[in-house]
Amino acid sequence: MGAVGLNGGTAEAKDPVERLRLSSVGWAKWAPVQWAAIIAHGIGGVGLIVGNESRLGGQPSSRRNTVVKSVVTLAAVGATVWSGIEGGIMAKNAEQGAEGVTEPDATASKTLAAAQKKQKALQFVIPVLTGVVLVMGAQQGEQQRPLAGLLGWRR
Repeated sequence: MGAVGLNGGTAEAKDPVERLRLSSVGWAKWAPVQWAAIIAHGIGGVGLIVGNESRLGGQPSSRRNTVVKSVVTLAAVGATVWSGIEGGIMAKNAEQGAEGVTEPDATASKTLAAAQKKQKALQFVIPVLTGVVLVMGAQQGEQQRPLAGLLGWRR
């Protein structure tokens, strides 16, 4: 939604300054919801690890999945923080205007252009990492099925 809807929509603003300003306002309004979701996910993840302690002890594949999923989750959180930092730089430089939210104007400062370039990648990295976490969670759910043990997924 953010990369395609919010950034795409605000890129249609006629005034180049409004493109960055409106996008920054939208992301600032989204940030508390985003952080609440990240915190809830973290609490739930810790709860699942504690609740599945015996299964994780007996299933090396589930243990590996949990470790990899934790690393990917931390990478997604790190990318989110980085994106927030770059977004803050973009917001502070919004008066320069832009071709698009993540496309610098020819007259953009090096600071703004660099932030926009990084944001252009980060806005897609975060959903990809989040998608990987979702797929790994589904895989762990399948590892709990009785058939999984018959197929050797518990080893």
